[in-house]
Amino acid sequence: MKLKLNDQVIVISGKDKGKKGKITHVYPKTARVLVGGINQYRRHLKKRSDKTPGGIVSLERPLPAANVMLLCPHCHKPTRVGYVITKTAEKYRRCRLCDQQIDPAAKV
Repeated sequence: MKLKLNDQVIVISGKDKGKKGKITHVYPKTARVLVGGINQYRRHLKKRSDKTPGGIVSLERPLPAANVMLLCPHCHKPTRVGYVITKTAEKYRRCRLCDQQIDPAAKV
């Protein structure tokens, strides 16, 4: 999966199309990401005890990774992600639009 934790993304399809947010959790097995403040639903909870009141609570659901695009930190546009492996065997993500490095290099 080309998206990582704390990446700034924009939603490209669905009811929240056009909204921006930061990835708070990544689910690589199901190819989903949890974006803060996006894809919220309301849940009606019954009162369990004096400490946990009932009521309507707003929760977030994960989005399919295909429904979000990474926002480049340099050109601030939605972009696809490419990978570059340097001669010193370091791999990093790069923006396909401005050809800038997105995150620090990691050893392969």
